[in-house]
Amino acid sequence: MLVPVILSGGAGTRLWPVSREGHPKPFMKLPDGQSILRKTYQRAAALAGNGDLMIVTNRDYYFISKDEFEAAKLGPVGRLQFLLEPEGRNTAPAVALAALYATERYGPDCQVLVLPADHLIADEAAFAEAVREAEQLAQAGYLVTFGIRPETPETGFGYIESGARIDGSLGARVVRFVEKPSTEKALEYLSSGKHLWNGGMFCFRADRILEEFRKHAPDVMESADQCWARSRGQLSINPGVVEFDQDVFHLIPDISIDYAVMERSDRVAVIPGSFGWSDIGSWTAVSHMVDADADNNRVIGDAVVIDSRNTFVKSEDRLVAAVGVDNLIIIETADAVLVVEASRAQDVKKVAAQLKAQGHESYRLHRTVARPWGTYTVLETGPRFKIKRIAVKPGASLSLQMHHHRSEHWVVVSGMAKVVNGDQALYFNTNESTYIAPGRKHRLENPGILELVMIEVQSGDYLGEDDIVRFSDEYGRD
Repeated sequence: MLVPVILSGGAGTRLWPVSREGHPKPFMKLPDGQSILRKTYQRAAALAGNGDLMIVTNRDYYFISKDEFEAAKLGPVGRLQFLLEPEGRNTAPAVALAALYATERYGPDCQVLVLPADHLIADEAAFAEAVREAEQLAQAGYLVTFGIRPETPETGFGYIESGARIDGSLGARVVRFVEKPSTEKALEYLSSGKHLWNGGMFCFRADRILEEFRKHAPDVMESADQCWARSRGQLSINPGVVEFDQDVFHLIPDISIDYAVMERSDRVAVIPGSFGWSDIGSWTAVSHMVDADADNNRVIGDAVVIDSRNTFVKSEDRLVAAVGVDNLIIIETADAVLVVEASRAQDVKKVAAQLKAQGHESYRLHRTVARPWGTYTVLETGPRFKIKRIAVKPGASLSLQMHHHRSEHWVVVSGMAKVVNGDQALYFNTNESTYIAPGRKHRLENPGILELVMIEVQSGDYLGEDDIVRFSDEYGRD
């Protein structure tokens, strides 16, 4: 049995302002309107056949990850097994815990295929063939990684040096893993014919990778075993969701699977491939997904480019006009604009880091924020007021809650609303409204089969999102 395990934990800070901590890179929509995660789901499902998929992700991303799976229409939600981390601890803890889960649920001889959630593969047929080769090597006891044949002297990727071919396989033994090289070294690797880009994808038997963890990274395995022992009881409550115990999880060393095992084991093989792989690691990579005009300008969204060359513009909320510029990347969202010289696209992560250090909200959230019940969008904020657009999914409801410092006025734009306001439960249709006083328990529900859209006007001395006292919540939030 092949069990794809999707690792969805990176922040993707080089793709700020679209990728943010609260809405990271896997959820970013591509030019075709699909998210990167949805494409990964589709690729994983095709490889698994009728089998299950697994995703290791932060507990904060559970509901949006579930929504993306439902939107992909790949079968019942129960087909996707969720392993929820309380915090990010790198890829080694994620893989070790996924292998422990897979061993218990599918047996020790199942094969685990590790796929990052934020990569793209253009030639999926060629990748499927590479996976079939990897399965054969994994069954023979190898830890298999996938190497991408380099097309340019890329300095932003790690490399794998391949050695002797393995009899009866397209794979080869791995000589060593190489860190991101200098330009001179990258040129040397490109011409050597032995060096491959490290794609960060793996295939191995569950029992084999656990054995290698115990041999080469016993500290990781000891903590992972303790964490699994504390967490596995949830399987009897909800077989498809395990939320790792926070007290033990944070004790697992923060280390990558490469450093913990792959660089230390003597049973590592690599499958070389050319299947249109991209880690979408910068805005330059995103721009290459769009056709260029005669002056090598590329545009996504509403933009006008005049007398300009080698420029990429992505607009989400407003018209962007670029005149007489060269070699720029311009990214516009509802609350931020990025302008960067194209050769410095990798430095965008410094912007996100500085915003985080300053406590600026835009490193974390967009104006539109996903919630388990739907979304809210901040339309305008001023002294003592905030205006939001709230969209509630059919059959969904917000928590029963109360605010100390603000009142709320709700106006229904479309759909039907059921509102609990104190001791009353009332229904409101389009263009009807209600008022929620400070200190009043209240809940908003959508009892209909269509999306509920409403405008919320908040008024008060403090309008922060943390002024919420929850009394009950069907999504298990505090």
